[in-house]
Amino acid sequence: MFMVFRHHVSVAAFTAMMADMVLCFVAIVLAAGTLEGARSAYPLQLYQVVLTGAQFALIISLMYSFAGLYRPTPIALPAKLLRTVIALVVGSYLTYLMLLIVAEPEYVKLLIGSALLYCLVGVVFVRSGLYFLRRVSTQRRVLIVGTGAEAYAVAGDLKALKRASNDVVGFYPTSEAAQGQVQDDIPLAIRESQLSSLDGPVPTPKVFSREATIGELVERHRIDEIIVAEREQRGGGVPMDQLLACRIRGIPVLDLAAFYERAKSEVPIDSLKASWLVYGHGFVQGRARQIAKRAFDILCSGFLLTLASPIMLLTILAIKLDSPGPIIYRQERVGLGGRIFMCLKFRSMRTDAEKDGVARWATKNDARVTRIGAFIRKTRIDELPQLLSVLKGEMSLVGPRPERPSFVAQLREQIPFYDVRHSVKPGVTGWAQVRYSYGASLEDARRKHQFDLYYVKNNSLFLDLLVLIETVSVVLFREGQ
Repeated sequence: MFMVFRHHVSVAAFTAMMADMVLCFVAIVLAAGTLEGARSAYPLQLYQVVLTGAQFALIISLMYSFAGLYRPTPIALPAKLLRTVIALVVGSYLTYLMLLIVAEPEYVKLLIGSALLYCLVGVVFVRSGLYFLRRVSTQRRVLIVGTGAEAYAVAGDLKALKRASNDVVGFYPTSEAAQGQVQDDIPLAIRESQLSSLDGPVPTPKVFSREATIGELVERHRIDEIIVAEREQRGGGVPMDQLLACRIRGIPVLDLAAFYERAKSEVPIDSLKASWLVYGHGFVQGRARQIAKRAFDILCSGFLLTLASPIMLLTILAIKLDSPGPIIYRQERVGLGGRIFMCLKFRSMRTDAEKDGVARWATKNDARVTRIGAFIRKTRIDELPQLLSVLKGEMSLVGPRPERPSFVAQLREQIPFYDVRHSVKPGVTGWAQVRYSYGASLEDARRKHQFDLYYVKNNSLFLDLLVLIETVSVVLFREGQ
């Protein structure tokens, strides 16, 4: 992982994107060279070949992103191949249309067709090479301080991260009583949920003796990183002096919040303290950021409303013909600073969905949803009227999803730091929506809040763009349904 505008970016995903862009650029150069060798009647100048190659590389990488090929969500090989081919074909066609401005149609067809063939062959070698590099790359050796449930959860998450290469060397006990603790002391449910994703037999973690200092273990076992997996670090259990000595030597030391922020792009609320929110980096809501975000919202929402207007007109007609009732559903939601605003959506439920006046979570395959409503919910078309709220300034394109006041009153009592999400405008889409599957329970709300906290802490224009790109993948391929 490395940081881009405070957001943790996967090295593997970034490397794959750069390799794909180089491949596309080379494919255009090779195609142009092939046509030059065939003495084409309409050759491009060298600078035009370079510009076309750069354009083709950018478009294809964007299509790959829209197809979700750089997301951390695992994709089955057949689906990955299909998405790759679709992205290449669509990207090639867009490049073809743009190149018609400066070149003859016959030449453009030959150039893009040849480049597409080079790409289809080259992508096999590029992906195979990246897979081989991940297999032979040096593993990052990690020492976990702690022997409780959190420590084994961290070990399981490290092993389950397919795009990371980590080797858990062992655990360092924080007390004499924990020194003899072994894996069997951890509840079976925790072991299965955290370690069941490993390939092959589950290794028995090694618990080191407290007779050796952490510094000695770092030297002896060539430790690259230390993760402190203890929620309560007061009372002398965690050897802070030893950790400080390791940190001064250049060994990274992470607590649970920092580890999960880096590894999963979320902030775990169970191990979170107010001091971490107060003294930690992030939570930038300066005037420049607000102006940039507002300008971005106005431009993008205006463009999207223009683009989606035919779909919205058809939706209005379909809802009117499908069931009696209003076309637009208005509902109170909690926005910036806890203020109430009216959230607009295309109506997807029957008009008597809450005839008793009791607010209920929307659930998967909800019986209250109409026939047209089921379709527009799956395709997210029902969210399009919220673009009007973005133009008005009540919402943003990207941010935490706004909740109903009755739910907020309940959730702020049961979820720590819940009101932090109200420090930014609610969004039509958000980090939690693209990184967590659909849910309608308190536990789902807790997990989504962890992603919302990450967004609020690390919000930037770069992260907004990333969320919008991943939203395309979620909508097109119904991820998170």
